[in-house]
Amino acid sequence: MRDRLNSVHEFLLHRFTEFEHFLAGQSERNCDKVLGPECIVIAVQTFVPGTGELAVYCGALVGSSLGFLWFNSYPAQMFMGDVGSLAIGGTLGAIAIITKQEILLAIVGGIFVMEALSVIIQVGFFKISGGKRIFLMAPFHHHFEKKGWAEPKVVVRFWIISIILALVALATLKLR
Repeated sequence: MRDRLNSVHEFLLHRFTEFEHFLAGQSERNCDKVLGPECIVIAVQTFVPGTGELAVYCGALVGSSLGFLWFNSYPAQMFMGDVGSLAIGGTLGAIAIITKQEILLAIVGGIFVMEALSVIIQVGFFKISGGKRIFLMAPFHHHFEKKGWAEPKVVVRFWIISIILALVALATLKLR
């Protein structure tokens, strides 16, 4: 059972690292995920007894993300890239595993999950159908940009969805 649990944790950690990476090209959108809902919810849930040090770490992550976002508001002046996005995704996954709140991460990281699923669905359907596509482009945020939405509009809509998902995740903490 322990080996199976370790395998699940390894899978979750790897997947959430990659989920965060899908948004790396849109660094403004990527950082708002860390700054806003995800990291704040993770920081709140680290107040589970015995995990107080993680709240300090999450607070530092939120603070550094604020500094990054200051210079990265539209139009972006610098980009986070793979190093930052993979580190942030891995950090969020690791904190969720340490605090035993993996399902909470899946809820609060719904944008990550949606982006990853859009790539999986697009590639799978493309191979099965012989070249047809479901989305104009994957990951999902590019689909909206191809439909004519401006990048700031997509970013703000994703912020709204992230805030809603964060509230749902916080509500699940109270249910336990």
